[in-house]
Amino acid sequence: MPPRRSARTRNPIVIAGNALLTIVFLITVIAGVAFVFGKQQFEQPGPLTEDKIVNVPRGGIRDTADLLMREGVIDRPYLFVAGALMLKAQNELKYGEYRFAKEASLYDVVQTIIDGKVVQHALTLAEGLTSDQIVQRLLDNDTLTGDIRNIPREGTLLPETYRFTRGTTREQMIRRMQQEQRRVLQEIWDRRSPDLPIKTPEQLVTLASIVEKETGKPEERTRVAAVFVNRLRAKMKLQSDPTIIYGLVGGKGSLGRPIQKSEIEQPTPYNTYVIDGLPPGPIANPGRASLEAAANPARTKELYFVADGTGGHSFADTYEQHQKNVARLRALERQAGQPSRTR
Repeated sequence: MPPRRSARTRNPIVIAGNALLTIVFLITVIAGVAFVFGKQQFEQPGPLTEDKIVNVPRGGIRDTADLLMREGVIDRPYLFVAGALMLKAQNELKYGEYRFAKEASLYDVVQTIIDGKVVQHALTLAEGLTSDQIVQRLLDNDTLTGDIRNIPREGTLLPETYRFTRGTTREQMIRRMQQEQRRVLQEIWDRRSPDLPIKTPEQLVTLASIVEKETGKPEERTRVAAVFVNRLRAKMKLQSDPTIIYGLVGGKGSLGRPIQKSEIEQPTPYNTYVIDGLPPGPIANPGRASLEAAANPARTKELYFVADGTGGHSFADTYEQHQKNVARLRALERQAGQPSRTR
């Protein structure tokens, strides 16, 4: 006869307990298998065939999953939601413009949005632009938002390459440029040449703006600055052509034609062929290099310069040497069939 089962084994509580343990074991096994499978799915390459930029607006985790699904970044939105919940990141997903790499996994996508690695756009503003021209470039950039209430004062913006995220306002960009200009100007002013005939940082910006418009060659800036500084010391008129243009068209920047002889003698507050010393304000927004050159010009006795026909300038200490340089330029212009004029 087989042995009889003990009464304890036949106890309903024991039977129920064994069943519960079995169910828990099975659930644990199933959960473990599901976790391993889900983790593999969560980390495997995604459907993107190339890098893609997606603007993720404010919204809940499910809204984000639906958007990424429509954009082809993910193909299993339910797994995106589950993964974000597992990572306890449902409240850490940041809105913004994101670049998702080719074949980005769900894990990569979630981590990118958690880290807030938004796309950085770049806007390069060339040295020597007027404030009016800079404002127009900001208005033409469709990544920026908002309007601009007023055109900033000439010379208060620092030309530079600025990085920003989509949604940045144009007013915010202007404030950044103004803050950078103040910081750089103070830094350069504090280490200016001690014998500089310039009384204020504002006058330094004015001089630098003339230097900026007179030459595009980096190696010439300190020599051009020296010519104007030497003229200021000698009480000579600066005689800078760009000041004539600014006096005629202001912040528009370009005259669109050669300067006429009558305009050289036309009185304006900025025409340095007519006025003594510096004009009343900057004629453009100078860059750091021109500010540096104006603050620490070359140690020369040069008082004149004229174009040399190659994009640079010929410099001279005396008027006689300057006249020879001018004659050389005129000969080159005649050979090239170009119109010319003498200052």
